[in-house]
Amino acid sequence: MALFLSEDDVKKLLTVAMAMEAVESAHRDLALGLALDTPRARSRLPQTTLHILQGALPAQGVIGYKAYTSTRSGNRFLVHLFDAASGRLRAVIEADYLGMIRTGAVSGMAAKWLARPDSTVAGVFGAGWQAEGHVQAICAALPLERVKVFSRHADKLQAFCQRLSEQTGVAVVPAVSAEETVRGSDLLGTVTTAAQPLFDAEWLEEGVHINAAGSNALIRQELSEAAVKRCALVAVDSVPTAVAEAGDLLPLLEKGRLHPRQLVELGEVIVGRHAGRTSVEQITLFESQGMAIQDLAVALRVLAAAEAAGLGQEIPMQ
Repeated sequence: MALFLSEDDVKKLLTVAMAMEAVESAHRDLALGLALDTPRARSRLPQTTLHILQGALPAQGVIGYKAYTSTRSGNRFLVHLFDAASGRLRAVIEADYLGMIRTGAVSGMAAKWLARPDSTVAGVFGAGWQAEGHVQAICAALPLERVKVFSRHADKLQAFCQRLSEQTGVAVVPAVSAEETVRGSDLLGTVTTAAQPLFDAEWLEEGVHINAAGSNALIRQELSEAAVKRCALVAVDSVPTAVAEAGDLLPLLEKGRLHPRQLVELGEVIVGRHAGRTSVEQITLFESQGMAIQDLAVALRVLAAAEAAGLGQEIPMQ
């Protein structure tokens, strides 16, 4: 029978290392023509929006989707996994924590492939739920010694930094300004819902890698046009998704100052089909919109761990 896994089940099983291996496998499969991903679809009502991401990893034996609703009171996430060959339901998984760790894991994977391997200082914009996974993953991916975090919610920032310092073993410290966050950083992460650019492009230093993880809608923009133009490489998880949703890139795409053919899918770098960083001086950018196959790959590994540990509740259907 299929399994239902709760948030508590997922928290007991899922690790950052597991998630990073999973999302890298999904991107590798996509680049090799072994995966199918459908960009996010949304159905909107005045008070509720339903979002659905669907796809398939036939080489890993799964097809499925993530559905979530968003309201003023919050978001609710579920991943549905089906057997790719038989269509049989394998699992329904509550996916708030899963999605947070997955989103961070993608940034960690991008840092592994695109940042300078000797990066020791990171700057992160955002201290919310999604930023937790982001900080955990970049600390797992690189030999970071210090992470500076800047947030408009100063009352929560100190607790966030203390908690993440304990979780990662890296000095996670509050930044006093956006400029301090950017200057001197080898790696930058933006994990916000900002509608306006977070920093001045002139503050970017040679060799920095940027993970932009928040602008997955037309109304959001974390990076200025000038900041994007300074990047020698603009990588994305999926070109069709980026062209449809990347709020950081759309102004340049619409003006013809950036063309879709200039965007490099991260999987192409992973399989060696496209060069990633080619010099220590380059500024590189990864725009993360989120893909169903990332969720499916992580959910598949969580399911395997649950079956091995005897966790979850059986769903009475085949």
